[in-house]
Amino acid sequence: MSKLGHQSTNLLFQDRNMLRFLAKSSSTLLIRMVLVVAAMVPVSASVAAQGEEELTRLNVAVAECPPFVMFDNGQYSGLAIYLWEQVGREMGLDWAYTEYQLGNLLEVIKSTKQAELPDVGISCTSVTAEREELIDFSHSFHETYTAIAVRETTLWSAVTGFFSSPRVLKIILVILGIAALIGAVFYLLEHRINKKLFSTTTGLGRVLEPVIIGLMFLTNGPIRFYRFKTLSARVLSTVLTLSSTFFIAAITAVLASSFTLNAMQTDVRTLDDLRSLHVGALYASTSSAFLSANGIKHQTRPDLDTLVRDLDAGELDAIVSDAAFLQYRINQGKQQGKFKSLTVLPYELEAQNYAFILVEESPLRESINRALLTVRMEAEWRDKQREYLGE
Repeated sequence: MSKLGHQSTNLLFQDRNMLRFLAKSSSTLLIRMVLVVAAMVPVSASVAAQGEEELTRLNVAVAECPPFVMFDNGQYSGLAIYLWEQVGREMGLDWAYTEYQLGNLLEVIKSTKQAELPDVGISCTSVTAEREELIDFSHSFHETYTAIAVRETTLWSAVTGFFSSPRVLKIILVILGIAALIGAVFYLLEHRINKKLFSTTTGLGRVLEPVIIGLMFLTNGPIRFYRFKTLSARVLSTVLTLSSTFFIAAITAVLASSFTLNAMQTDVRTLDDLRSLHVGALYASTSSAFLSANGIKHQTRPDLDTLVRDLDAGELDAIVSDAAFLQYRINQGKQQGKFKSLTVLPYELEAQNYAFILVEESPLRESINRALLTVRMEAEWRDKQREYLGE
C-alpha cells in the first residue's frame, strides 16, 4: 500500500472516532438537560398551585340591604349574593363571608390600618366619583335611581291629619276660649232675667249654655239683639254680630290653609316639595349625600326597615332612597298586611349604579369584570331579577 493510502486510512479512522465522541457527548448532554427540566417541573407546578390556592381564599364583606343582600340565621341570599356566587364559581374562587353594617362597610374597605382588609365588599353600594378616589369598584351589576317614598293621601287621612294638627288644635282652643268669654259676659248680664236663653238649672247646663251662645256669635249664628232684655247685652250683641264677620273670615282662611297643607303633605312632585317636610334617608348613603348637596334637611336611620317603619308611623313625611329596595321593601310589607298607605313616587332624582367594592388596585378587578360580563348575559340572571324585583 502506498504512503498516501496509509494516511487516508488513518484520517478516516480519526474522523470516525471523533464522530463517536461527539455523538456520545451530545446524548449525555441531552439526557442531562431532560433530567434537569423534569426535576424542575414538579417544583414549578407546586409553586403555581400554592399561589393559586392563596389567591382563591377571599374574605368577602357583606352588609344587609334587601333585596340585594339578606341575612337569615347565618344564611346569605339576595340578588347581589347570587350574582357574586356565580362570579366566584366562574373564576374558581373560594371565600368566606363577614357581616358588617351598611354604613360601616365602605369605611372598612377604605381602612389602611386594618391588618386583613376584605378582598371584596357586597351590598347595594352606588359608584360615585368621591368613592372612586379611595376604593375600586367592579363593573356595574344593577342600574337604578334615587326615589321618594311617601304615605298616600286619602280623604280619611287628610281629615284625621287635619284635626290632629297642632296648628288646628291651637285654633280650636282659641275659638273655645273666646266663645266661653263672650258667653260668660252674656250670662252675667242676662241669666237672672232671660229664661229663654238661660233656662238650665244644672251645673253642666250653666257652663254649656254660655259657651254655645258665644260659639253662635263667632259662627254668625241666629241670635239677634232683640232676644236680649238688657241694653248692655243688646249693644254687645250688635257689635259682635258685625265683628264676627271678619273673625269668621280670618278663622276660615287659617283652617282652609291648614287643611290644604295637610292634604298636600304627601303630594310631592318636585325636590323642592321636600323642603317643608320631615325627610329621612339611610345613614352614610348616596341619598343622604344627595339631599345635603341640595340643601334639604333630613334625618338618618341605620337601616331600611327602620326608615320605612318610621314613614308608615308618621314620624317621617317622606323618605329618599334607591328605588330598587324601596319598592321591594314596601311591596314585601304589603304582602304581610303592612305599609298599605306607602307608595314610591315615579320621579327619578338621580341615577345609581351598584357594583362590587374592591380594595384600591385590587388584582381581582379584571377577572371579576370578565366574569360579570359572562354571568349577566345568562338567562338565569334575568330570571333572578324578575324574582326579586319584578323586572
